[in-house]
Amino acid sequence: MRQQNPTVAVDLFCGAGGLTHGLIRSGISVAAGIDLDPACRYPFEANNNSKFKLADVADVTGGELLAAYPKCSTKVLVGCAPCQPFSRYARRHAQKGDQKWRMLDHFANLVKCVRPDVVSMENVPELERDCMFPSFIQSLQSIGYCVSFSNVYCPDYGIPQHRTRLVLFASISGSIMIIPPTHLPAKYRTVKDAIGKLRALSVGKIDAKDPLHRACKLSDLNLKRMRASRPGGCWRDWPEHLVADCHRADSGKTYPSVYGRMEWEKPSPTITTQFFGYGNGRFGHPSQDRAISVREGSILQSFPKTYRFCQRPNEASFSVLGRLIGNAVPVRLGEIIGKSILQHLAESK
Repeated sequence: MRQQNPTVAVDLFCGAGGLTHGLIRSGISVAAGIDLDPACRYPFEANNNSKFKLADVADVTGGELLAAYPKCSTKVLVGCAPCQPFSRYARRHAQKGDQKWRMLDHFANLVKCVRPDVVSMENVPELERDCMFPSFIQSLQSIGYCVSFSNVYCPDYGIPQHRTRLVLFASISGSIMIIPPTHLPAKYRTVKDAIGKLRALSVGKIDAKDPLHRACKLSDLNLKRMRASRPGGCWRDWPEHLVADCHRADSGKTYPSVYGRMEWEKPSPTITTQFFGYGNGRFGHPSQDRAISVREGSILQSFPKTYRFCQRPNEASFSVLGRLIGNAVPVRLGEIIGKSILQHLAESK
């Protein structure tokens, strides 16, 4: 019986390894990850049997990528191009010629050079409405790829977070469909399911047994605001004397999704790079008077509790940890992407 070629991926814009870790869990090996953030090297290599290359994807050549794949492997090229250029804010304030807007071009050029069997890209849903997106799809179709994409609601796949992401697949062997949802709405994983059993933590403190289970400090004023907040609510629930001046103004009244608590019985809000700050979104703990901890944020991103983000966690800043976790592809979503690719490859034989 002829031995099957191994399926091996290279992860562009790999970050801390969320997508890579999910692919590995699905059964796809990851030969290498590429990112320009040096803080990503430790978590990527410490948790995955993969090599990290510190580089700007714009400077990487097709030859370098080809060299990363084992001979006779089924090649998969994946990535999550930085989503900030495609956000609503960035699209309103874009500068003509901004290099960040060329990341899709770089991705497409690498696909043309490497000619992987399968390509997958994950990004914000707003990308679909960007003028560059049709050109990206056409560039892949012009060299023989069948391209499909859909908006994926993360709770449908067991991720305890209200997060919707655009997932694109391209294959030389036909269309790839993402596998059917694994969770019905009545069975969505909730904040309580994910972090309800972690040890209680006071504001500004660190768990003695887990240095990443740590919570930011709060000013006296914000602590009063926290105590006046209810799960699922926002600053509009506070007594008038606690409301910030910016929210009294007409422009501020339209931003209710800050200074709120999560709800135990629902998935969390989308985890951002600033999830550790109470005033940066609805990131208050459902019952404890603090913002969620770094560890809680990572679990809501579906990282395993054992995932290591830094060599010396006591010395790492909230901002660095927030960036590593908030920018990551949820591990579970990476696993779903991997399973969808493997199912497609099996059906294409």
